[in-house]
Amino acid sequence: MDLLSVETREAGRSMEAPTCILELLGMLVYVGAWLCALASTILPQWLTMSTSLLPIESYDLGLWETCVVQDIGGIECRSYDSLLGLSNDLKLARILMCTALTVGLLGILVAIPGLHLIKSCKDYDGHQTKRTLTITGGVLGMMSGVLCLVPVSYIAHMAVVHFFDEKVPDVVPRWEFGDALFCGWAAGFLLVVAGLIMVTSSRCSQVERHPVPQRRSQAKSTDRNRRKHSEYV
Repeated sequence: MDLLSVETREAGRSMEAPTCILELLGMLVYVGAWLCALASTILPQWLTMSTSLLPIESYDLGLWETCVVQDIGGIECRSYDSLLGLSNDLKLARILMCTALTVGLLGILVAIPGLHLIKSCKDYDGHQTKRTLTITGGVLGMMSGVLCLVPVSYIAHMAVVHFFDEKVPDVVPRWEFGDALFCGWAAGFLLVVAGLIMVTSSRCSQVERHPVPQRRSQAKSTDRNRRKHSEYV
């Protein structure tokens, strides 16, 4: 029985190693994607515009402020005067991005106790609890990614519609994609990928834990047969 317990522990450790690596990879991607979403929310370069009348200046439009950038390196930003005076597009983008950050942060806080590297809850019920926390954190990460992709894609869609609007004269400058949009797309995609990795790692850990009880039951049945055989002899 001692040899069996040692073999069972070694097998469990060898099975948990790939799961720990997968969970760690998912958590690193998760945190990096959340930081990208935070940067995309703060940056003012959601949309950018340059005019031929003032080639030395360009304008940046963000969720919280607008900026005037000069070629000589100067930049001047100004926050919006009134919340009620904002367009519906910016209001929606603000709400969705703040919600995405909140859901993503909640998912990270929920998923951390479910990692195998956290030495807690090592019994069977504890493993089930850790698996539930990991899955919940992964689902919240995917929800955060979708919430991040919606406003970024919507603002980009509206910029494309206005850019190719034939009613607007060609001499009128148009807004184009800024760096914050690309950062938001990357953040949303990575959040979804991180959530999928977390859910997949928990599924793998569930599959890997089934052979251990089977081995124990087989060992018990073998031990009983040996005892019966020795009694008959």
